[in-house]
Amino acid sequence: MVTVTYSELSEAFDFVSSAAPTEHLAYLSLDTGAIYWVSELNPFDEEVPDDLESSDRYLVIPHKNDLDLGSRLALRFAEEELPGQYQIIERFFRSRGAYARFKELLAAHGCLDKWFAFEAAATETALRDWCTENGVEVLGTEEESSS
Repeated sequence: MVTVTYSELSEAFDFVSSAAPTEHLAYLSLDTGAIYWVSELNPFDEEVPDDLESSDRYLVIPHKNDLDLGSRLALRFAEEELPGQYQIIERFFRSRGAYARFKELLAAHGCLDKWFAFEAAATETALRDWCTENGVEVLGTEEESSS
């Protein structure tokens, strides 16, 4: 079983999720645990294996939308924490700039820190579940890696 640290996995996940799906990709080697980063927008100087996209020895790190961590997560949070604002928040996610408006509303209601904690916990759970499904062992947590 290959191992990866949570901090490395989290960084790769954030990279992949920082753009539209497939604009940024990251691959986890099932042989070494190394993560290779690829961007169509900003090519890296880093050497990547020739068989990266064709071999079954690499897993593509999922995008947040693949793990249901996009707008649906924000709506779950709204439903739990700000049920009276749910319909307003739901309308935010029908147009561009939704996350900025969502975070502004959370800040106005004093819920921004609670959102970040909720999002981090949901992300860690989803990434760990993904790793378990793919036979990858995760070492440490984000908190352990940063201290």
